[in-house]
Amino acid sequence: MPELPEVETTRRGISPYLEGQTITKVIVRNHSLRWPIPATLTEILAQQQVNKITRRAKYLLFHCDSGTLLIHLGMSGSLRILDKPEDVAKHDHVDINFDNGYLLRYTDPRRFGAILWTEKNITEHKLLNHLGPEPLSDSFTTDYLMGKAKGRKSSIKTFIMNGKIVVGVGNIYANEALFLAGIHPKKLAGELSKTEGKQLVNSIKQVLEKAIIAGGTTLKDFRKSDGKPGYFSQQLNVYGRNDQACYHCGSNIQLFKESQRATFFCPLCQKPN
Repeated sequence: MPELPEVETTRRGISPYLEGQTITKVIVRNHSLRWPIPATLTEILAQQQVNKITRRAKYLLFHCDSGTLLIHLGMSGSLRILDKPEDVAKHDHVDINFDNGYLLRYTDPRRFGAILWTEKNITEHKLLNHLGPEPLSDSFTTDYLMGKAKGRKSSIKTFIMNGKIVVGVGNIYANEALFLAGIHPKKLAGELSKTEGKQLVNSIKQVLEKAIIAGGTTLKDFRKSDGKPGYFSQQLNVYGRNDQACYHCGSNIQLFKESQRATFFCPLCQKPN
């Protein structure tokens, strides 16, 4: 699944081509995504200008003259910029044409993504209004995290992957951040010390910032907006490295499953307290 760095990489990749441009034509080949694409979307978007493209959690927000287009990449979705016609493949569900000659193509083999439209205040949208702060924002602080963690009985890994606590810390980056912070993934969130909380906040920011700079993590279903893969997977310390030597101490990275998600950790660098 594309995580926050992949979505942010996509936003940065497509924005220079589309911001300030006017939509001339929309082709919807398959309305059946996670939620049905509005039947009137082609008419709604025609002649809309895309003033700005932002991101909230894993949602891309296309701010237009009379509303906002929300795009979520789901499990396997991607967006590409095309500057010349290409044959349409089986899973190329939506094309959005712009007056500067570029085309934005949405591809989604599993169809778990979403393309939605709203004319209401985007911050009040039901998919966004319950979300926690952005992890790279000034709102995500040690004091905030510690306040939310107080009394919590869930594991720290499950806790930081909760979008109501903080958005965009998916499985890969939760594993990596906990390793950098030296915190065992099974530690209870409510038992986090303030020192650990500070280390964890800093580690989450560091991991995500590095991943965005590197272009996101290479997943089999993900490609950047220019069609090239991301490269952050080459820098992963623990994720996907079960039974391989830890780069820091030489111990074998271990694996267990929690809530059906793979959790990787170093038993020496992340000793349980």
